[in-house]
Amino acid sequence: MTNPTLNHPTASGHQVLAAAGKKYLRPGGRIATEQLFQWANFHPGETVLELASSFGYSAIALAQRYHVKVLGIEKDPESVACARANIRAAGLENQVEIIEGDIFHLDKIPGQFDYVLAEAILTMQSPPGKAKVLKEIYHHLKPGGKFLSHELLARNKEAEIHADLARVIRVNSTPLSEANWIAALATAGLQVQQHLTSSMNLLNLRRMIQEEGILNALRIFWNILTQPSIRKRVLEMRHVFHKYHHELGYIIMCAVAE
Repeated sequence: MTNPTLNHPTASGHQVLAAAGKKYLRPGGRIATEQLFQWANFHPGETVLELASSFGYSAIALAQRYHVKVLGIEKDPESVACARANIRAAGLENQVEIIEGDIFHLDKIPGQFDYVLAEAILTMQSPPGKAKVLKEIYHHLKPGGKFLSHELLARNKEAEIHADLARVIRVNSTPLSEANWIAALATAGLQVQQHLTSSMNLLNLRRMIQEEGILNALRIFWNILTQPSIRKRVLEMRHVFHKYHHELGYIIMCAVAE
Protein backbone atom coordinates (compact mmCIF):
# COMPACT_ATOMS: atom_id res chain seq x y z
CA MET A 1 0.00 0.00 0.00
CA THR A 2 1.60 3.25 -1.10
CA ASN A 3 1.27 6.49 0.82
CA PRO A 4 0.25 9.33 -1.55
CA THR A 5 1.10 12.01 1.05
CA LEU A 6 4.72 10.92 1.50
CA ASN A 7 7.36 13.23 0.05
CA HIS A 8 9.57 10.60 -1.56
CA PRO A 9 12.63 12.81 -2.26
CA THR A 10 12.99 13.82 1.40
CA ALA A 11 11.47 10.85 3.27
CA SER A 12 13.68 8.43 5.16
CA GLY A 13 14.79 5.28 3.39
CA HIS A 14 12.58 2.94 5.41
CA GLN A 15 9.54 5.16 4.67
CA VAL A 16 10.26 4.97 0.95
CA LEU A 17 10.62 1.19 1.05
CA ALA A 18 7.39 0.93 3.04
CA ALA A 19 5.69 3.16 0.48
CA ALA A 20 6.83 0.73 -2.20
CA GLY A 21 5.07 -1.99 -0.24
CA LYS A 22 7.97 -3.64 1.61
CA LYS A 23 6.88 -5.16 4.91
CA TYR A 24 10.20 -6.41 6.25
CA LEU A 25 12.64 -3.55 6.70
CA ARG A 26 15.28 -5.06 8.98
CA PRO A 27 18.87 -5.41 7.69
CA GLY A 28 18.98 -9.14 8.43
CA GLY A 29 15.36 -9.77 7.44
CA ARG A 30 13.09 -12.37 9.00
CA ILE A 31 15.91 -14.90 9.38
CA ALA A 32 17.75 -12.65 11.83
CA THR A 33 14.58 -11.80 13.75
CA GLU A 34 13.74 -15.49 14.06
CA GLN A 35 17.17 -16.16 15.55
CA LEU A 36 16.63 -13.38 18.10
CA PHE A 37 13.32 -14.93 19.09
CA GLN A 38 15.01 -18.31 19.62
CA TRP A 39 17.68 -16.76 21.84
CA ALA A 40 15.06 -14.95 23.89
CA ASN A 41 13.38 -18.18 25.03
CA PHE A 42 10.07 -16.40 25.71
CA HIS A 43 7.59 -17.77 28.24
CA PRO A 44 3.80 -17.18 28.22
CA GLY A 45 2.74 -14.09 30.16
CA GLU A 46 6.14 -12.37 29.99
CA THR A 47 6.30 -8.74 28.90
CA VAL A 48 8.04 -7.20 25.91
CA LEU A 49 8.69 -3.54 25.13
CA GLU A 50 9.25 -3.09 21.39
CA LEU A 51 10.83 0.13 20.13
CA ALA A 52 9.65 1.58 16.82
CA SER A 53 6.97 -1.03 16.23
CA SER A 54 6.14 0.22 12.73
CA PHE A 55 3.06 -1.66 11.47
CA GLY A 56 3.00 -4.11 14.39
CA TYR A 57 4.11 -7.23 12.51
CA SER A 58 6.78 -8.30 15.03
CA ALA A 59 4.53 -7.53 18.02
CA ILE A 60 1.70 -9.60 16.54
CA ALA A 61 4.03 -12.51 15.75
CA LEU A 62 5.38 -12.48 19.31
CA ALA A 63 1.93 -12.52 20.87
CA GLN A 64 0.61 -15.25 18.57
CA ARG A 65 3.56 -17.59 18.85
CA TYR A 66 4.76 -17.10 22.40
CA HIS A 67 1.69 -15.72 24.21
CA VAL A 68 3.63 -12.79 25.63
CA LYS A 69 2.26 -9.31 26.24
CA VAL A 70 3.76 -6.63 24.00
CA LEU A 71 3.80 -2.87 24.41
CA GLY A 72 5.08 -1.15 21.29
CA ILE A 73 6.15 2.46 20.87
CA GLU A 74 6.02 4.10 17.44
CA LYS A 75 6.61 7.73 16.49
CA ASP A 76 4.76 7.89 13.15
CA PRO A 77 0.99 8.34 13.72
CA GLU A 78 0.06 6.69 10.42
CA SER A 79 2.10 3.63 11.33
CA VAL A 80 0.44 3.57 14.75
CA ALA A 81 -3.00 3.60 13.12
CA CYS A 82 -1.98 0.80 10.74
CA ALA A 83 -0.50 -1.27 13.59
CA ARG A 84 -3.65 -0.92 15.68
CA ALA A 85 -5.77 -2.02 12.72
CA ASN A 86 -3.52 -5.06 12.24
CA ILE A 87 -3.81 -5.90 15.94
CA ARG A 88 -7.61 -5.69 15.82
CA ALA A 89 -7.68 -7.89 12.71
CA ALA A 90 -5.58 -10.47 14.56
CA GLY A 91 -7.85 -10.30 17.62
CA LEU A 92 -4.95 -9.47 19.94
CA GLU A 93 -6.14 -6.28 21.65
CA ASN A 94 -5.67 -7.93 25.06
CA GLN A 95 -2.06 -8.90 24.36
CA VAL A 96 -0.63 -6.16 22.17
CA GLU A 97 -0.79 -2.39 22.54
CA ILE A 98 0.91 0.20 20.33
CA ILE A 99 1.29 3.72 21.65
CA GLU A 100 2.48 6.84 19.86
CA GLY A 101 5.74 8.05 21.32
CA ASP A 102 9.42 8.79 20.88
CA ILE A 103 12.24 6.40 21.78
CA PHE A 104 14.08 9.38 23.31
CA HIS A 105 11.30 9.74 25.88
CA LEU A 106 11.08 6.20 27.19
CA ASP A 107 11.12 7.67 30.70
CA LYS A 108 7.41 8.39 30.16
CA ILE A 109 6.69 4.64 29.95
CA PRO A 110 6.23 3.22 33.46
CA GLY A 111 7.45 -0.11 34.71
CA GLN A 112 10.03 -2.67 33.70
CA PHE A 113 9.84 -5.49 31.17
CA ASP A 114 11.23 -8.98 30.73
CA TYR A 115 12.49 -8.04 27.27
CA VAL A 116 13.16 -4.97 25.17
CA LEU A 117 13.22 -5.51 21.40
CA ALA A 118 14.82 -2.97 19.06
CA GLU A 119 15.42 -3.68 15.38
CA ALA A 120 17.16 -1.21 13.03
CA ILE A 121 16.63 1.60 15.54
CA LEU A 122 19.98 2.30 17.18
CA THR A 123 21.75 2.40 13.81
CA MET A 124 19.83 5.58 12.99
CA GLN A 125 21.12 7.45 16.05
CA SER A 126 24.32 9.41 16.64
CA PRO A 127 26.76 8.03 19.23
CA PRO A 128 25.26 10.24 22.00
CA GLY A 129 21.78 9.21 20.83
CA LYS A 130 22.70 5.54 20.99
CA ALA A 131 24.03 5.98 24.52
CA LYS A 132 20.87 7.79 25.67
CA VAL A 133 18.50 5.16 24.26
CA LEU A 134 20.59 2.26 25.59
CA LYS A 135 20.58 3.82 29.06
CA GLU A 136 16.77 3.98 28.99
CA ILE A 137 16.57 0.42 27.68
CA TYR A 138 18.64 -0.72 30.66
CA HIS A 139 16.32 1.09 33.10
CA HIS A 140 13.24 -0.50 31.49
CA LEU A 141 14.52 -4.06 31.88
CA LYS A 142 13.92 -6.13 34.96
CA PRO A 143 17.12 -7.42 36.60
CA GLY A 144 18.28 -10.24 34.35
CA GLY A 145 15.96 -9.07 31.57
CA LYS A 146 17.08 -9.43 27.97
CA PHE A 147 17.70 -6.80 25.31
CA LEU A 148 17.18 -8.17 21.80
CA SER A 149 18.97 -6.05 19.22
CA HIS A 150 19.08 -6.23 15.40
CA GLU A 151 21.21 -3.57 13.70
CA LEU A 152 23.28 -2.63 10.68
CA LEU A 153 26.94 -3.65 10.82
CA ALA A 154 29.93 -1.84 9.32
CA ARG A 155 32.83 -4.26 9.31
CA ASN A 156 35.16 -1.36 8.51
CA LYS A 157 35.04 2.10 6.83
CA GLU A 158 32.54 3.26 9.46
CA ALA A 159 32.93 6.98 8.74
CA GLU A 160 32.75 6.55 4.96
CA ILE A 161 29.69 4.31 5.17
CA HIS A 162 28.02 6.73 7.57
CA ALA A 163 28.43 9.61 5.12
CA ASP A 164 27.08 7.70 2.12
CA LEU A 165 24.18 6.12 4.01
CA ALA A 166 23.13 9.42 5.58
CA ARG A 167 23.02 10.93 2.10
CA VAL A 168 20.78 8.28 0.51
CA ILE A 169 18.68 7.25 3.50
CA ARG A 170 18.13 10.84 4.69
CA VAL A 171 18.71 9.99 8.35
CA ASN A 172 21.81 9.95 10.53
CA SER A 173 22.55 6.29 9.85
CA THR A 174 25.61 5.31 11.87
CA PRO A 175 26.33 1.56 11.81
CA LEU A 176 29.13 0.28 14.03
CA SER A 177 31.61 -2.56 13.90
CA GLU A 178 30.96 -5.77 15.84
CA ALA A 179 33.32 -4.75 18.63
CA ASN A 180 31.89 -1.24 18.89
CA TRP A 181 28.29 -2.48 19.07
CA ILE A 182 29.14 -4.87 21.89
CA ALA A 183 31.08 -2.13 23.70
CA ALA A 184 28.18 0.34 23.36
CA LEU A 185 25.81 -2.12 25.01
CA ALA A 186 28.32 -2.97 27.73
CA THR A 187 28.74 0.71 28.60
CA ALA A 188 24.99 0.84 29.30
CA GLY A 189 25.14 -2.23 31.56
CA LEU A 190 23.94 -4.67 28.91
CA GLN A 191 26.23 -7.67 28.62
CA VAL A 192 26.01 -9.45 25.26
CA GLN A 193 25.51 -13.18 25.80
CA GLN A 194 24.97 -14.23 22.19
CA HIS A 195 25.54 -12.47 18.90
CA LEU A 196 25.75 -13.22 15.19
CA THR A 197 26.83 -11.27 12.11
CA SER A 198 26.14 -11.90 8.44
CA SER A 199 25.59 -10.17 5.09
CA MET A 200 22.92 -7.52 4.62
CA ASN A 201 20.31 -8.47 1.98
CA LEU A 202 17.67 -5.77 2.37
CA LEU A 203 17.29 -5.22 -1.38
CA ASN A 204 18.42 -8.64 -2.54
CA LEU A 205 15.90 -9.92 -5.11
CA ARG A 206 15.95 -13.56 -4.01
CA ARG A 207 15.66 -12.69 -0.32
CA MET A 208 12.84 -10.26 -1.02
CA ILE A 209 10.78 -12.97 -2.73
CA GLN A 210 11.47 -15.37 0.15
CA GLU A 211 10.42 -12.88 2.82
CA GLU A 212 7.66 -10.91 1.13
CA GLY A 213 6.13 -13.70 -0.94
CA ILE A 214 5.79 -13.67 -4.71
CA LEU A 215 2.65 -11.54 -4.84
CA ASN A 216 3.89 -8.79 -2.55
CA ALA A 217 7.32 -8.86 -4.18
CA LEU A 218 5.60 -8.25 -7.54
CA ARG A 219 3.69 -5.32 -6.03
CA ILE A 220 6.93 -3.85 -4.74
CA PHE A 221 8.63 -4.19 -8.14
CA TRP A 222 5.60 -2.67 -9.86
CA ASN A 223 5.57 0.34 -7.52
CA ILE A 224 9.29 0.87 -8.04
CA LEU A 225 8.98 0.60 -11.82
CA THR A 226 5.92 2.84 -12.18
CA GLN A 227 6.73 5.55 -9.61
CA PRO A 228 9.85 7.49 -10.66
CA SER A 229 10.34 9.21 -7.29
CA ILE A 230 10.38 5.86 -5.47
CA ARG A 231 12.54 4.25 -8.16
CA LYS A 232 15.16 7.01 -7.88
CA ARG A 233 15.47 6.64 -4.12
CA VAL A 234 15.57 2.82 -4.19
CA LEU A 235 18.27 2.81 -6.86
CA GLU A 236 20.35 5.28 -4.82
CA MET A 237 20.13 3.03 -1.78
CA ARG A 238 20.86 -0.07 -3.81
CA HIS A 239 23.96 1.59 -5.30
CA VAL A 240 25.38 2.33 -1.83
CA PHE A 241 24.54 -1.17 -0.57
CA HIS A 242 26.35 -2.63 -3.58
CA LYS A 243 29.32 -0.28 -3.15
CA TYR A 244 29.86 -1.52 0.39
CA HIS A 245 28.79 -5.10 -0.23
CA HIS A 246 31.82 -6.51 1.58
CA GLU A 247 31.66 -4.06 4.49
CA LEU A 248 27.92 -3.84 5.21
CA GLY A 249 26.13 -6.54 7.12
CA TYR A 250 23.85 -7.00 10.07
CA ILE A 251 24.40 -7.92 13.69
CA ILE A 252 21.96 -9.45 16.15
CA MET A 253 22.66 -9.47 19.87
CA CYS A 254 21.00 -10.88 22.96
CA ALA A 255 22.21 -8.97 26.00
CA VAL A 256 21.34 -9.30 29.69
CA ALA A 257 20.77 -6.38 32.07
CA GLU A 258 23.19 -6.84 34.95
